[in-house]
Amino acid sequence: MTRAGTLLRRHFEPLVLSVQVLVDLVTVVCACLFAWWAREQFAPVGTETPLEAYRSIFAITAAVCLICFHRFGMYSPIKSLLNVEEFKAVTKATLTAFLVVLSLLVLLRDTSTSVGTGPFWNLLEAIHELVRLTGGSERLSRVTLILAFGVIQVSILLGRFASFKVIQSLHRRGIGNRNVVVIGTGSTAQALQRKFLLVPTLGLNFIGFVSEDKDEIGDLVERSRVLGSLDQLKAIMSERKVGEVFVALPEAEESQVMEIVTQLEALDATYYVVPRFYHLMRYKIRIEDLDSIPLIARVERRDPMTGRLVKRCFDLVVAAMVLLLVGPLFLISAWLIRRDSAGPVFFRQVRVGLNGLPFEMLKFRTMYDTDCADAEAPETEQDPRVTRIGRLLRRYSLDELPNFINVMRGEMSVVGPRPEMPFIVARYSDGDRERLRAKPGVTGLWQISYARQMAIHDNLDYDLYYIENQSFLLDLVIVALTGVAVVKGTGAY
Repeated sequence: MTRAGTLLRRHFEPLVLSVQVLVDLVTVVCACLFAWWAREQFAPVGTETPLEAYRSIFAITAAVCLICFHRFGMYSPIKSLLNVEEFKAVTKATLTAFLVVLSLLVLLRDTSTSVGTGPFWNLLEAIHELVRLTGGSERLSRVTLILAFGVIQVSILLGRFASFKVIQSLHRRGIGNRNVVVIGTGSTAQALQRKFLLVPTLGLNFIGFVSEDKDEIGDLVERSRVLGSLDQLKAIMSERKVGEVFVALPEAEESQVMEIVTQLEALDATYYVVPRFYHLMRYKIRIEDLDSIPLIARVERRDPMTGRLVKRCFDLVVAAMVLLLVGPLFLISAWLIRRDSAGPVFFRQVRVGLNGLPFEMLKFRTMYDTDCADAEAPETEQDPRVTRIGRLLRRYSLDELPNFINVMRGEMSVVGPRPEMPFIVARYSDGDRERLRAKPGVTGLWQISYARQMAIHDNLDYDLYYIENQSFLLDLVIVALTGVAVVKGTGAY
């Protein structure tokens, strides 16, 4: 291995974050220069502004953007579910930076006359001497500034998407991966194992379990073995070059977990503990103190009328646009389905929607009419129940287009949990029924995740995450990522 390769593997996260900061800086500067150039191309004669006039404000913009990016967690090595929070953070950080720069334009405008006295004005004048807007803020074009932040928003989003893909590619090749072990062998530990194996792009290379029971050493737990017991943890970490340890013993006594934490502290290990009430932690919570005793409370549920109204308007606009723009494709698909096999164009099935109310969901029929029932959905293109045209429709998710008719009816939303069949909902636990708090969607987090080929009811954490964090901005992110998935052809299979 080359020296550069060794350096990259040993210092992957610091190097990646450093490169990300540099790329963001270059992106912001280029966006500002492009905005100035674009405005000058169409500026009326006599209103042109030289680039020199923007030098100071562009420098301030770059500094403010990087500070806002950092403040909104865009340089954190820990990523959220499918990186959706990072995409939301780009919009929040860019908007905040825009407002800050507008304020600085007022406070740092070039002035030769004193407008006040006192310590505050003396400090402001000192700042003016240090950072003076060249040529005066009155010469700056508002169009240029607005265009600059619009380009910053789009280019940073695209840059982040590209950087995530590059990092994922490196992780798939084993570059930057950290070896991890899980302490525990119960259901929670196994759930962690499945997550590590399902999402290799997390950069976490799961190598095995550590058990409290010495009799379990060497046993196979699902797809991985028990490497040793707790008293062998130091040797395991040294021999296997373990970078992180996950303690998955939510049912254990607090004293027992604290003993393990103390042992990990002595080993100077990076560790994470799955809390006892980790199912409760999936919701939005707040930590309070009662005379030094910490308390966990769930954040009050709010469903404001304005939020529901905005979401419904968004649903109607998107559904109408889709049905109008793909109308010819809609008709062609229906014609091909009728020619390909006998049976109706639409597949109708009762699903459970908001608050547990049933409705009839519409899809294009992709299976032979005799096979259309409540059996398990096809998982591969080779499934004999799927028709020839059905394979194409499922690959590009075109079979879901009639769902937008359900959206227009108000039975579904563009973004939300995928609706399940009644017999599956009947088996829901009280916690599982939380996903019925939201109107079912045409797309959602589960549909764009690595787990989309697994059963919906086995991956409710995606839906619960969406319900607890739903917002208009999150819906936009999911719709954009869905578009990418459709173009790539990673649909039903």
